[in-house]
Amino acid sequence: MTTAISVTDLSKIYGEREALSHATFEVPLGSVCGFVGPNGSGKTTTIRMLLGLITPTGGTGSVLGESIAQPERYLPRVGAMIEGPAFYPALSGSENLRVLASLGGFPQARVDELLERVGLHDRGGSKYKTYSLGMKQRLGIAAALLPQPKLLVLDEPTNGLDPSGIQEVRNLIKDLAADGTSVFVSSHLLSELEMIAEHLVMLRQGKVLFSGRTQDLLKSQSAMLIAKPEFAVDLNAFVSVLTQAEYDVTIEDGSVNIVADADVAPTINRLAFEAGITLALLTAVRPTLEETFFEMTGE
Repeated sequence: MTTAISVTDLSKIYGEREALSHATFEVPLGSVCGFVGPNGSGKTTTIRMLLGLITPTGGTGSVLGESIAQPERYLPRVGAMIEGPAFYPALSGSENLRVLASLGGFPQARVDELLERVGLHDRGGSKYKTYSLGMKQRLGIAAALLPQPKLLVLDEPTNGLDPSGIQEVRNLIKDLAADGTSVFVSSHLLSELEMIAEHLVMLRQGKVLFSGRTQDLLKSQSAMLIAKPEFAVDLNAFVSVLTQAEYDVTIEDGSVNIVADADVAPTINRLAFEAGITLALLTAVRPTLEETFFEMTGE
């Protein structure tokens, strides 16, 4: 088994609306895979099918090597947090986890271990209602980890968090993946996924736009060199030199944007030098995941 999740031609139709249309993608074992798409693109529908909560209209899928038609075969090895965690407000974090451990038949010894794991050991005795949003999310992840899952499914785990809360959850996901847990995480915070997700599945209007390595997606987008002459008076002459050399250029805020890879930088520098122009800036930039996403989805 090399995949944590594998789906082929998976579809879900509600009445006349196709929430998911013939989706095919794979999530490798032991990786963090980001699941991205605008609201209404089919992310939650897909997650619900993978967790056996709703039945597909068509197609097939497997989770941890077992068919999604028989979720009871793999769900004991899957942890999930969907649409925010729900706990008893008047109980402490520790008490809430103990209740869940009893209900699920998990060892009570896991509770302290997991509170430590998610950075809540010092607040385990505090009532849930006193927790910040970031602490509540981390307790939700601790609950999802009770069965010692091989696959962890998180739906928008950083929703509504402040920057420090986002960083806490990001570090936790990284640590889990480093220990061999496969993490399938849906999020609209693409800058976050760019930092933690080695793989991506990108949805738009129920269709898979991209499935593969994050780096492969970013590399497929046009790279850009930004060059700025030391003296503004040289700007037009520099543009003229580049245009004659058949580079695709645009001017923005006194700099020249050149559609080219980083390895072209020495050539650009040489062209400027030969024209008697000194460059104050010459740097390569690649589109961020967010820019790539917006370009691909037309958002």
